[in-house]
Amino acid sequence: MNKLQVALAQISPVWLNKNKTLDKVKTAMLEAYKEKAQLIVFGEGLLPGYPFWLALTNGAQWDLKINKVLHAHYAQNSINIENGDLDEVCALASQYKMAVYIGIIERASNRGGHSLYCSLVFINDQGVICSVHRKLQPTYDERLTWAPGDGNGLQVHSYKGFTLGGLNCWENWMPLPRAALYGMGENVHCAVWPGSEHNTKDITRFIARESRSYVISVSALMTKNDFPKDTPYFEELLDAAPDNLANGGSCVANPDGSWLIEPIVNSEGVFCTEIYLNRIYQERQNFDPSGHYSRPDVTQLHLNRERQSTLKVKE
Repeated sequence: MNKLQVALAQISPVWLNKNKTLDKVKTAMLEAYKEKAQLIVFGEGLLPGYPFWLALTNGAQWDLKINKVLHAHYAQNSINIENGDLDEVCALASQYKMAVYIGIIERASNRGGHSLYCSLVFINDQGVICSVHRKLQPTYDERLTWAPGDGNGLQVHSYKGFTLGGLNCWENWMPLPRAALYGMGENVHCAVWPGSEHNTKDITRFIARESRSYVISVSALMTKNDFPKDTPYFEELLDAAPDNLANGGSCVANPDGSWLIEPIVNSEGVFCTEIYLNRIYQERQNFDPSGHYSRPDVTQLHLNRERQSTLKVKE
């Protein structure tokens, strides 16, 4: 019987510090390896953290210096894949024979190298980056610092007999991207979040029941203690921030919508469980949203996977 040992890495970033947060990622991978995990999932934008300052600094005020300075600091600590910023994570994935979903803030070279994208990266157990999904629609104040992505990373990955896919945060509320992944055969859905149980407690079970898939929701944590003292405007942020900005809420739902792991709140760690392929087939017997319970003669979805860029070079 096909089974998969999965690890939920509910950790806090060293906020806006790429290198120190990478160290925490590597430590979490080692812990998951010791638990014989074959897949580890990290939260949205964990490297180097979620832009919480936008809700604390009047983020929409035009030309406000604090927002410009923090955005520049964010960009300098973001991930440039082409420059090798994920090479150590890839090396560990290969060494541990462990696949990885990890949320990053990507500074994309093929879009000029300055704008930021909230991206979900899949690395296989050979250490190869197989997809980089840039969040299609940043949510509310996120649009002040993240650019909208494209459909290039809407892909699934065969792994140990399962078919993995994933979306960032409120993308999970978007019916058509979900349907696209279902249509590609997804049966393990990895939903990544910046943190907080209010995001994960309802939709995790809903997606599981809708898709008849396992749903792995992974969130980060964030408190005032995670603000490094060398963060620009440290004192101003500390004064404006609540004590707890993200309380986690990582969880796993079975393909029938029941809990396998209920939301875990205010606890940092790597939490492991096992999932079974046969459980998915049992639930697809009476409902399969892209198979016998679909009507493609009536409704169809078209997916554009082209990587968007302002520049196309012909040699």
